[in-house]
Amino acid sequence: MSWNPALDPDVPLGDAVDAIETVIVPRARDLGGFEVRRALPSAARQMVGPLIFFDQVGPAEFLTGQGIDLRPHPHIGLGTVTYLLDGRLHHRDSLGTDQWIEPGAVNWMLAGRGITHSERTDGAARAAPLRMFGVQTWLALPEAEEDAPAAFAHVPKSDLPVLEGEGKRVRLILGSAWGARVPLALPMEVFYADAQLDPGAALPLPDDHEDRGVYVLAGSVTQGGQSFDAGRMLIFRPGDRIAVRAGAAGARLLVLGGAAMGGPRYIWWNFVASSKERIAAAKEAWRAGDWAHGRFRLPPGDDAEFIPAPEV
Repeated sequence: MSWNPALDPDVPLGDAVDAIETVIVPRARDLGGFEVRRALPSAARQMVGPLIFFDQVGPAEFLTGQGIDLRPHPHIGLGTVTYLLDGRLHHRDSLGTDQWIEPGAVNWMLAGRGITHSERTDGAARAAPLRMFGVQTWLALPEAEEDAPAAFAHVPKSDLPVLEGEGKRVRLILGSAWGARVPLALPMEVFYADAQLDPGAALPLPDDHEDRGVYVLAGSVTQGGQSFDAGRMLIFRPGDRIAVRAGAAGARLLVLGGAAMGGPRYIWWNFVASSKERIAAAKEAWRAGDWAHGRFRLPPGDDAEFIPAPEV
């Protein structure tokens, strides 16, 4: 049995209730030069499948010489994907990875017991004005994988499955859906896709995943007689056959979900875990700052600074 705090076993069936279970309006925060909109976690839902963190970054315009400087910081108990629609980011991590994140590609970072990484727009990326637009997603790991070794994988845009037809173009980012699969082994059941719909085009959601949601990046969609504009996350009841239809201007969506986790997760700063004890141990290790012998290392080539742990 899976854990899902928002699933009521007595929900009415058929046409007695909308297929949409939850509508999330992201919380916006200005980070100085660009805005971040957070849809997950929210008061309504902590997770959709294993996806526990969902931030829309931008769209933003940086002037020459400006950009993002996310200094080295730690993670445990999760996997991350920064999916860009525009711009580029320089990823370095404590495994020695040095990889640019570019539009349409997948950089999968598995934190496991612990990893440190940075994301910056540095070097030649600051030689001209830069537009940045993307979404950062965290996926909670199954409890048995929380202490696994850290890992990193890059899947170029050209290797991701693309499904086209009837006014829609869908690129699968993670997992499996609609009979396609991304060539990347994952420790959880998940699907994550980038869908572009012409005006009036309908997209059926995969019906072989327990949790399913849609985030409207641009345009609008209709479902159940209601219209939803950009900046809304729709979460649907399990088991229903669902399709969303693009509005008059078309739509760009991120479609996501998977199997609900076996229990809730604790979140503190950049750490995700199934127990408070795991969080406390990671917090102590980062604060100790023993980069040579401790649990965390700093990324080679970006080890001159780091983000201190919050005091709370």
